[in-house]
Amino acid sequence: MITIPRQRTVRHLALPLTAVLAAIVAAVSSGDLRAQYDPESLRTVAVQVVQDPPQSWTGYGIYLRDGLIITASHVVGAKPSIRIAGQLLPARVLKESSFERDDLALLGFEGASLPVSLRLRRTPLCEDAPIVNEPVLVAIPEETAPSHIMSPKRLPRKYQVRFASVISDVATTGNSGSGVFRAGRRCLLGIMSRKIQVRQNGNGSSDLKDLAKYFVPASAIRSFLPVEHR
Repeated sequence: MITIPRQRTVRHLALPLTAVLAAIVAAVSSGDLRAQYDPESLRTVAVQVVQDPPQSWTGYGIYLRDGLIITASHVVGAKPSIRIAGQLLPARVLKESSFERDDLALLGFEGASLPVSLRLRRTPLCEDAPIVNEPVLVAIPEETAPSHIMSPKRLPRKYQVRFASVISDVATTGNSGSGVFRAGRRCLLGIMSRKIQVRQNGNGSSDLKDLAKYFVPASAIRSFLPVEHR
């Protein structure tokens, strides 16, 4: 965002339109124009998905709009609630796919008690597919964590097609249901689904090593959503 200082004379305001446009272009080029989405504001649309009975781990989701939450199906449980904007609200499952299929769930809740600013928020899905090595931000309510898109060619061959959208930085990014956002933008690249591990020495006797995290891409989320909610 450009902050325009208070002008002391009318003369300072009488700039040619071409000069104003040139100044804006220069600001964008130099990074002075904060047009990119504030990373910390992504926490606002990240929610906790609370299972009943409670589990030892925390699941997450992303607020899309109009009382809709997208999350991973395996974090939902039988009677889910969501924690959003400091409130714990009951949720209902509007649509769900199995863990072995898309691992997606669409939850609905009554959001009349939410702040107006949040009720008006929209979280668009990214139109373009993830690009290898591009920076991303993984958002949960507590924090955002940077990572980047990892090439699926670094995965074992049996995973390369099925789990083509992966990130590195396994230990520092959010768990299932957290949102993967294109860095510097508002759009959602996907929902975290699972961790991919490999045996360190390949013979099946060693400890498992974290290799990557797979997220369900925006293209799959778009196909999963009912037409009226796309």
